[in-house]
Order: sequence, then C-alpha cells, then structure tokens
Amino acid sequence: MANKLSPDYIFESSWEVCNKVGGIYTVLSTKAKTLQEKFPDHIIFLGPDFENSESLSFIQDKELFSSWVKKAQKEGLKVRVGRWDVPGKPIAILVNYSRYFEKKNEIYTHLWEDFSVDSLHAYGDYDESSMFSYAVAKVVESFYKFYLNKEQKVIYHANEWMLGLGMLYIKKYLPFVATIFTTHATSIGRSIAGNGKPLYDYLFAYNGDQMAQELNMESKHSIEKRTAWNADCFTTVSDITANECKELLDKPVDFVLPNGFENDFVAKGQKFILKRKKAREKIIKIANALLGSKLDDDTLIISTSGRYEFRNKGVDVYLEAMNRLKRDNRLDKKILALITIPGWVGKPREDLLERLNSNKDYDTPLEVPMITHWLHNMSHDNVLGMLKHMDVHNLEADKVKIIFLPCYLDGKDGIINMEYYDVILGNDLCIFPSYYEPWGYTPLEAIAFKVPCITSDLAGFGMWVNKLIGKKTDILDGVKVVHRTDYNFSEASDIIKDTVVEFSKFSPTEKDTTRKNAELLSKKALWSKFIKYYLDAYDFALKKAEERKK
Repeated sequence: MANKLSPDYIFESSWEVCNKVGGIYTVLSTKAKTLQEKFPDHIIFLGPDFENSESLSFIQDKELFSSWVKKAQKEGLKVRVGRWDVPGKPIAILVNYSRYFEKKNEIYTHLWEDFSVDSLHAYGDYDESSMFSYAVAKVVESFYKFYLNKEQKVIYHANEWMLGLGMLYIKKYLPFVATIFTTHATSIGRSIAGNGKPLYDYLFAYNGDQMAQELNMESKHSIEKRTAWNADCFTTVSDITANECKELLDKPVDFVLPNGFENDFVAKGQKFILKRKKAREKIIKIANALLGSKLDDDTLIISTSGRYEFRNKGVDVYLEAMNRLKRDNRLDKKILALITIPGWVGKPREDLLERLNSNKDYDTPLEVPMITHWLHNMSHDNVLGMLKHMDVHNLEADKVKIIFLPCYLDGKDGIINMEYYDVILGNDLCIFPSYYEPWGYTPLEAIAFKVPCITSDLAGFGMWVNKLIGKKTDILDGVKVVHRTDYNFSEASDIIKDTVVEFSKFSPTEKDTTRKNAELLSKKALWSKFIKYYLDAYDFALKKAEERKK
C-alpha cells in the first residue's frame, strides 16, 4: 500500500532485552536482525541493567549517543548504551531502575488517578517490573526530547505486563509517540492453567477480573488490562492467545504477530552430519553409563524440553505416552526418551561421572537410573514423582528407557557439557504436547534442525501448522499436531504413543522425507516471512498517533 506509514524510530522494551531468562529473549534476539536490516540503528532495544551479570549479552559503546548520555545523567537517569550481542548487533540501552523504589507509592498513585490501575495488591515481581518499566519510559522521554520531535514517526513497543506502566507513561507524556503493547500470554490465563483449572471449555464463561481476585492476580491483571485498552495497537503472538485476550481482558487484539525464527546458526552439510553424530554418541554414552545398558546408534532418541511447567508444557502427557509405549507389542525398536527440562538442580552425579571418565562398559545400572544430576528436591520433584508412580526402573527388558536431564544445557552442566542446540540435533523425534503454550519455540527450533516433532493444537505454533497445512497433520509432514482439550489426557497420550510406533517403523527414505518436510516447514516461519505483520502493526499505530498531531 502506497500510503502505509513507516516509523523513523522504534523503541522496543522488554525484561528480556540482553537478559536471557525466558522465551521472549528468543523472540526479540532473533527478530533484531531483520528489524536492524530494515531500520538500521533506528530500532533501539531497552532492557534492565544488571551490571555484573554474566547473562547480559551486551557490548558497551561509550561513544554512542554520548552527548545525550551526559544530559541523561544530569537528569538522574542511569543508562549504559551499546549493542546487543546477537545477529544484527542492534543498539541497546540498559536501564538502571533502583532509584525509583523510594517513589513507588507516588508513581502508583498517579497510575491509579490517570488509568485506574490497581497496584494495591502488588507482590512478588510486580514492584521490580513496574519500577524498571517506569525508568525505561523516563529514558525514552529524555532521548525523544533530546533528538526527536513531533515531526518524526516514533513507535514505543512494550512487551508483557511488566512493561505496561512505562507504556502508559509514554501515552500520557509523549502523546505523539505511537504505542504498541504485546502480551505473549495473559497473566490470568497462565495462572488459570497453572492452577489446574480447566481453561478452554470454560473460557467463554470466565470473568478475567473475578478470576484475578480469586487467584490473587489483581495487580498484574489490572496493569495488563489497562495497557491493552490504552495502547494504539494491541497485539499477541497467536490465534489461541488472541481468543484468551478477548475473553479475559475484554479487548480483542488488533493484530496477531507470530513469532518467527532465524536459522543462520543451524550447521550445514558435513558440519551438520558431524555435529549430529557427536550429539548422538554423547547421549547414548551417558545413557549406557547410567543404565548399564548397551544401546547403540540404532536406538530412537526422543525428547521433550522447555520451562519446568509440568502440566502447561505437557510433560505429564509425554511421560504417560512413554509409559504406555513400553507395553505396546508393535514396538520393535529401543527407545531412549529424554526430559531436558531444568529443575532445581544440585550437583552432577559423581558416580555417573566416574563411569563416563573410565571408558569401561558396565552391565549394572546405577542407583536411581533415571536422572543425570541430583536435585535439591528429589522427593518433591514432579517428574521423579510421576516416574515413581508409573513404577519406572529402566530395566534391561524395558523397550523404552526414560532419563531426566534436569540441568540448563549451557555447555557447562558437568555431565553432557553441550549446548541445547547441539543436543537437539541428536534427536530423532521431539515431543511437546503442551496444554498452555501461547506460541511454542521448542517445536520450531526442533524442525529447524530437521528433527520432526509432535506438538498440540493448544500451542500457537501447532495452530499455525494446522492452518498452513490445511489438513489433519501426519508425522510424515514433519510436524504432527495432536488435538488436546481440558480433559483428553488419555486420548492425547495414546495418539503420541501410536505416532512414535508409526515413526519407529519408517524406512530410511520415509525418515529422510519427514526430516526434509520438517526443515521446509521451519523455513516458512522465518522472520523474513513474519516481519510483514509487524509493519502492518506499525502502520496501524502510527496512523492513530498522526491523528493526535492534527
């Protein structure tokens, strides 16, 4: 469209900018390259400043905006300017927010008076997120007044309720800046699901405000709802979460902005083959040392991964499916089923390390032969609890062996010592039967590494695949989307079990086709394909801001 408005500057704020703590980090850090190419050095990311933290992927540049930084410091703002150390190297401003805690009551009072946000019931991370959000808005205001004016088309993009307070500040004090708010999952929807309540069958009947009161979520829900209502453009990441917003926030989204991906770090050709071989050898070596078994490369390696949300991520369904798989007479292949989910991890197992370092073959299992690292809460861990309930012992006769790797796969866990992306490509199949998943990066990452996967239609990604393929999916398509509801735990477990049996019987040609289809599907979710939705949202928001300039 000839009259589509494009921003001169974009300020995008999130708790996860340069701060690797959750899935939104992947969204922003992979999107950064495409936005930087489209708006070179006019996309500016703002994140929290934890000065001595190892998790910050940030390169300071004291020359960048140096004259403004001096003025900002005189105004009492503490910032560090530089570049986010991700592909594209976009500009990032890290913001220190500690000084605002002493003013929080005053800030919350204004928030109530201006936007009816209820901060009275705040607890946990609410104060910290709000003070960070407020500090970010003050920094954007200072930058805007130093370099920009109402003639420029400027976007302020806030991610999640944590950045809501700042967006509302921008709306009040910088009225010519267009505002976008993205909720990646409604706080109340996640809470309903996380508390074991049926979310989907009753979604139409839930009252968000009432549920927030019941679940002690009033302040988070209030800031999220008011931000959604006051943004020039309200967005989310999938159709499934869009429905949640409409029902629980009483506000339909203006746009769905699906989460894309950059695959430039996926190894190619011979390098890919060697990395896959190395990962498989390492996984099987660890399994054999732990189990006293003789698994070989013909073993089918399966895994699930993600955050430790036992029900929301479908870990319970995965374990049940693996347990049923053990008893399926059609299975004639050995299966190694991994759970690579970080738990409350203690130390790597010394007895396992001893075996791994000895290079001997063992024919007896170690004690507790289903976990690689000791946990601080061995007797209260959900995965171990379910394995105990299912009477899993990883016996020699079991066709399916289940192993829990409860560590962050950061390359220095003490046992596997490989990063997540290097481990994932050793898999034959990945399974993510989520109950609550606004988007779902784990299945997208799997197929980018040519690993076919099973996901669910309660994940935004699964919904997107269904829409794209336009028929009931099959594992041969690269992704099998399992239908999930509030109550079909058993049926979903059976479908997963049957799909694994089917996949285990594939000929080499069928496996190759499945892997190719998985990779092809991942290429349809690259940021180069999805950025157009952002450009539409920018245009929509900017047109509202332009109206205010008249």
